[in-house]
Amino acid sequence: MTAARTEALPDRARDLALAAAKVAEETRGTDIRVLDLREITPVFDYFVIATGSSRRQMHAMADEIEAVLKKEHKDRKRGAEGYEEGRWIVLDYGNVMVHLFDAEAREYWDIEHLWSDAKRVAVPAAGAATR
Repeated sequence: MTAARTEALPDRARDLALAAAKVAEETRGTDIRVLDLREITPVFDYFVIATGSSRRQMHAMADEIEAVLKKEHKDRKRGAEGYEEGRWIVLDYGNVMVHLFDAEAREYWDIEHLWSDAKRVAVPAAGAATR
């Protein structure tokens, strides 16, 4: 990993990840985690992981994350998978990947364990500043 990548991108990517986590919390997502992957892989900087209680609620989380990141952070998702199935929705924001799971899929795929070497980023409580 280059020093320029470590210094130039983390603030924006971290801001996006924390904004997505905040929206997930505001839309009733649970067990929200932000993983810092910068020391592990050059492919992504952060994962945001949250659990939804139903397909409808996961759609609401995904739609609101997309709207907030577009409006407030001027960022558009580069791709998405799993929206129709609604068990594991992945939103690709380049350096930030948002994973929204139902409880069964989250337990089965256990990506926190797969990426257990990643540093966990503290997610501010709802209503708290992200910086």
